Amino acid sequence: MTAVTSTDNNAETSAGGTVRRLLQRQILPLDRDFEVFSLYVDPSEADLDEDKYVVGGTRAAKELNNTKIRQGTGEGQQIRPDQILDRTSLQLDAGQRLSFGAYFNAFPASYWRRWTIVDRVTLTVTVQGAGATVIVNKSLANGNSQRVDSAVTDGEGANTLTFELSLAPFIDGGWYWYDVVAGEHPVVVSAEWHAEVPEERAAHGTVDVAITTMNRPEFCAKLLQQFGEPDLAEYLDTVFVMEQGTKLVSESEEFPAAEKALGDKLQIVVQGNLGGSGGYARGQFESVRKGTATYALMMDDDVVCEPEGLIRQVTFGDLANRPTIVGGHMFSLYSRSRLHSFGEIVQPWRFWWKSPEDTYNQWDFATRNIRSARWLHKRVDVDFNGWYSCLIPRVVIEEIGLSLPLFIKWDDAEYGLRARAHGFPTVTLPGAAVWHVPWTDKNDALDWQAYFHLRNRLVAALLHSPYPRGGRLLRESLNNQIAHLVAMQYSTAQLRIEAMEDILQGPEALHAMLQTRLGEINAVRREFSDARLVADTDDLPPVRVQKPSKKDLAEVPSRRAQLITAGLAPLRQLRRPRELSRSNPEVTVPALDAKWYRLASFDSAVVSMNDGTAAALYRRDPQQYRELLKRSVELHARFLREWPQLAERYRSALGEITSPQAWEETFKPWKGTADE
Repeated sequence: MTAVTSTDNNAETSAGGTVRRLLQRQILPLDRDFEVFSLYVDPSEADLDEDKYVVGGTRAAKELNNTKIRQGTGEGQQIRPDQILDRTSLQLDAGQRLSFGAYFNAFPASYWRRWTIVDRVTLTVTVQGAGATVIVNKSLANGNSQRVDSAVTDGEGANTLTFELSLAPFIDGGWYWYDVVAGEHPVVVSAEWHAEVPEERAAHGTVDVAITTMNRPEFCAKLLQQFGEPDLAEYLDTVFVMEQGTKLVSESEEFPAAEKALGDKLQIVVQGNLGGSGGYARGQFESVRKGTATYALMMDDDVVCEPEGLIRQVTFGDLANRPTIVGGHMFSLYSRSRLHSFGEIVQPWRFWWKSPEDTYNQWDFATRNIRSARWLHKRVDVDFNGWYSCLIPRVVIEEIGLSLPLFIKWDDAEYGLRARAHGFPTVTLPGAAVWHVPWTDKNDALDWQAYFHLRNRLVAALLHSPYPRGGRLLRESLNNQIAHLVAMQYSTAQLRIEAMEDILQGPEALHAMLQTRLGEINAVRREFSDARLVADTDDLPPVRVQKPSKKDLAEVPSRRAQLITAGLAPLRQLRRPRELSRSNPEVTVPALDAKWYRLASFDSAVVSMNDGTAAALYRRDPQQYRELLKRSVELHARFLREWPQLAERYRSALGEITSPQAWEETFKPWKGTADE
């Protein structure tokens, strides 16, 4: 470590044919939003030993610790929004101690160590004021932290403290971060992380942003304004907005400001509703056809972005060992310090997307930040990244093709698996994130999206499952189908049947279905009572029952009780329903309690939706149950028999149906295709 009083340059040529390149800089909230301040600076006096059983402990120890791990870590000094002087500078009061071991300002050393050419970094901390102490720390994969170095400023002006740091100890995980302790007077702090890289890696790449939007004009227009931030100007090539709705972003009151900020970099592409996959494929298609950007960034329309995240994704991609998909994390737009997931994998045996077992979903960084939670220090390797913020090198798109024509669901997961099969990894990079409308409160496993959930999961498994007949997938699918049937969710069961039948038409039918299938399945749903939603439950008959249940609806049955219910409930569905249940629901069930093992004991019920906007009347129908069950069993048996042949059929067609040529035919009905 050396301490000098000079101003650091972002990039400069060094001896030996290398260039000093900026990897990451200290940033602070753009709008001084105190709700997300904990993502940038950590004022707590956290004790890592509180989580000593989280990494590497027994299952019992982890279970005992699950409650404690989510508790607050104590009382740091209060931080005021007015301490944020600008985008990169923070003022500390006299005697104040703050840590930059927070999500956006800690340095994710293990990710740079594993996936890039960088093996050493230089941390430069600039402190305006004397008597401040800067302490550099590192952590290991198990969360143990160590002090690496420290220095004290001795001048009243700009003191630049430089720390040379190796990435060698971070093979499995770990971070670098710095703490600052002000002396007798206030000080102002900023910082940057640099690395020496080969000259051919000196220039940064450029990005085509691909945003798919449908009927969210205000949201989308505000997002476009964020891309107009001056810091992003040199990174942006084109911002494509795939307009697929009837409420146009160009008609928003916010749009003129977005148009002014982006100028000729903004391009609106109008097309029919081809779903998310059709929108993103169009962005990929236009980016490859134009051929001037290094990357294409897939991004949802209902997000608020941290612009610095895009710069970090580009920088990481530029310095990666090989062409790499670089994704960001997703925080909740409604609870902005809460992280949805630290990484996503596809579990091969079940072929289901999930977070790794040793991570925690819905993690609130306002309660427990990086320094105080040991599990956050282990590097999380992923199979894919959601397309709410996902940077894909153009060379990857050119080699493996565009998105599958799936409309929605599984397009991002399948793409990550396909890329990996071609030798292109996906990295979800800490410090690059967006705030997104959470889908955890939605009802998409029951509504029209149930069709796409199952169809696309099966298609992705046919393409990528390493097991001869998809592992546990078909058995799990049949179990889920029976659960929907005993819960009187006949519309969902019917859509799942149609999903499986459509797969049997072969991969050639996927493009043709894109524009029409949604309308068709919505028409099917309307035939079922459980899919007819009412906003006011007073519009439904009142609850009446001859013999009230002795059980508390909110009671969670034991595992043994659930297994017994699973065995008996399918047989109970064959019995004649109670007479009174034909005219009146027997119970009102909140969405939170609407589990199959509860609904299976009723003959009718008013069930509310997860989003709290409506409810539906469920009625048990033995005849419908028999017909749907018979078709479900037959279809699953057929898939089991024909899986190898069907998998070969889809795998052989993958290159064709994801090619720019195939997608160009799909895009032709709308203005702006390659021929125009």
